[in-house]
Amino acid sequence: MDERPQINPWIIAVTVMLSTFLEVLDTSVVNVSLPHIAGSLSATVDEATWVLTSYLVANAIVLPITGWLANQFGRKRLLIAAVTGFTLASLLCGIAPTLPMLVLFRVLQGASGGALQPISQAVLLETFPPQERGKAMAFWGVGIVVAPILGPTLGGWLTSTYSWRWVFYINLPIGIASIIMTRLFIFDPHYIRPRGGKVDFWGLGMLALGVAALQIMLDKGQEDDWFGSHFIVVLAIVAAVALVAFVIWELRVKDPIVHLSVFKDRTYATGVFLMTLLGFVLYGALVLLPIFLQTLLNYTAVSAGVWTSPRGIGALIFMPITGLLLSRRWDARILLIIGLLTGAYSLYLFSGFTLATGPWNIFWPQILQGMGMAFIFVPLTTVTMDPVPNREMGNATSLFNLMRNLGAGAGISAVTTMVARRAQVHQQRLVEQLNPANPQLRQALAGMQAMLMAKGANASLAAQRALALLYGTVQQQSALLSFVEAFFVLSLIFVAMAPMVLIMRRPRSGKTVAAH
Repeated sequence: MDERPQINPWIIAVTVMLSTFLEVLDTSVVNVSLPHIAGSLSATVDEATWVLTSYLVANAIVLPITGWLANQFGRKRLLIAAVTGFTLASLLCGIAPTLPMLVLFRVLQGASGGALQPISQAVLLETFPPQERGKAMAFWGVGIVVAPILGPTLGGWLTSTYSWRWVFYINLPIGIASIIMTRLFIFDPHYIRPRGGKVDFWGLGMLALGVAALQIMLDKGQEDDWFGSHFIVVLAIVAAVALVAFVIWELRVKDPIVHLSVFKDRTYATGVFLMTLLGFVLYGALVLLPIFLQTLLNYTAVSAGVWTSPRGIGALIFMPITGLLLSRRWDARILLIIGLLTGAYSLYLFSGFTLATGPWNIFWPQILQGMGMAFIFVPLTTVTMDPVPNREMGNATSLFNLMRNLGAGAGISAVTTMVARRAQVHQQRLVEQLNPANPQLRQALAGMQAMLMAKGANASLAAQRALALLYGTVQQQSALLSFVEAFFVLSLIFVAMAPMVLIMRRPRSGKTVAAH
């Protein structure tokens, strides 16, 4: 019998929203501060990227074991410990005197933050009655979609107005509020209790080693020229061996730390696969657009952050609509297909960007993409989690969030690699077309040379500068072609995902669950 006190479910939604928003925001808020962190702590920007990598690695290791930890220690106790650890680690990051100390504190922050999303999701799955869950999860989903978009803008403003340390200090009031509300309003259900048995240390060790190697490989691959680097090759081998051994071990051991049996259900397995691809596409596009705005359209970091935020506006508008449609028993699979095709069309519009694209041409496709995200996040988790029993919900949400994070890491690595390498290919092709005998080319060079001479350059210097301007134009056009190709490929992935939705079963009795 469930003896928990009766708390208004919307208060619980706000409580878990605070902790989740805190963790999701911190995955992106630090990005724009890296150059400032490097300069302040006497390090290179490449060295400073370990501030991001260390967080992601620790986060990824803790994510899949969150369900087991919750069963051993209780969800409420684990949630309070995670938020407390995250908040204290944020304070330590803000006062860190050296880069190694900052990296260490980011490991602590990532390990604490890894438990926040799965626990919050599991709590919400059981708090609301079936007819109200769509609305509640749409509310929660707004924070999940808005936080990574708000992060770069907030991080840039705090860094330029105060210092990079305030990027971490901003977590303190939110964390304290979350701890207080969790103590007051969150209670464990009767079935959350230790299951006994031995601790699966072998499984935990293989999982930690494999996920850490994979996450570092994804994060550092493009920087180290992928498999041209001995370091990346070693990481790939370690990740493959450790993760394959982990899967075999977990399927055979009596008390596994991660219950892979949830993948026997085709709906859950398909949903996790789709969430992995969604992380790939969404975070890939999220990284590409600010780079495009800053490198090709000469936006400042803050301006780029502002003009990438309309995606959050679109999600804010359409998340409640999605929740309302689900509460009225619309088939979540149909809404999911609509969301995927809408997202695909928005990315297709991105692939039409040019060097003359104005801010409002960037604004409206992002509103459309925000609409697509609203119609994806809530229905996808609604369908995926429907067959999962409450006792396994913590385990299922942990794996769900882990695969989204790994998909995001793979997406970011893939699109940055694609843009860099395709730009080289396009540059080579464009240079091959520059025939010195071409009268149009000769006329263009003569015009640039005359313009430079009119500004005071002598004939020889003007000729050299004209060639430099031409080469700069070639580089710019090559980069543009690589960006639009990447956006187009991402749109095709969304289209390919749509038919996979039909593999999943329709939720029973219109039941709806948590977004993200």
